Amino acid sequence: MRRFSFLAGALALLLAPPVTAPLDVAAVDAVVARTLQAFDVPGIAVVVVKDGQVVVAKGYGVSSLATKAPVDANTLFEIGSCTKAFTAAALGLLVDEGKLRWDDKVTDYIPEFRMYDPYVTAEFTVRDLLCHRSGLDRGTANLTFSPDSTDFTVQDVIHSLRYFKPVSSFRSEYVYDNCLYLVAGEVVARIAGQPWTSFVETRLLRPLGMRRSAAGFARLPAPTNVSDAHGLVEGRVQVVARDRSPLTSAAGGLYS
Repeated sequence: MRRFSFLAGALALLLAPPVTAPLDVAAVDAVVARTLQAFDVPGIAVVVVKDGQVVVAKGYGVSSLATKAPVDANTLFEIGSCTKAFTAAALGLLVDEGKLRWDDKVTDYIPEFRMYDPYVTAEFTVRDLLCHRSGLDRGTANLTFSPDSTDFTVQDVIHSLRYFKPVSSFRSEYVYDNCLYLVAGEVVARIAGQPWTSFVETRLLRPLGMRRSAAGFARLPAPTNVSDAHGLVEGRVQVVARDRSPLTSAAGGLYS
């Protein structure tokens, strides 16, 4: 999930022109060509907005190494860990509505939530779910939902957290984590009385006019012109099976 986020951030930095400089579309093309090569990805869709106006909207490369279908400005991608911003925004809406406070304890909303250390369990806040400072090792909790063929539920993930011994003290170190964003999504669901998927779509995507975006592949209104999933197989980027599990939606399942 982080690969997409890093790629998007790097591309945004590379494309950012001085405020007063006119946009050189050929320069954008050159930057994207280098980015495709540097990150070894099949395709990218790029939009550049200046003064509220779209000045570039185009695709580069292909959306599938199998079909060779070209990427265009409307190609949809699974946006990976950029989804986490939507989960945080969903919690922010609930905070604004007075239904939640950032420093509320997670156990206020999920009484069965347990971490390895009882002290951490008692002190763990909604804010902590988003900050990657729980003390869990990077990727440890991913074992609860990998591979895609597992039938684990969010409740299974929440139950499993109590067995993962931390590798650093609580709130002392940044260590990236996906699992606690699943818990954050469950907090949204329990407060809102509806799944994270429908809350994000009705309260964020639709009001923003993101009509072709959805909180999961199966929820796309028109699942056409969607990039295939790709990954490294025996050292080469190839088309791989799409992750269709709704379990990880709040951490990285949004399509846009």
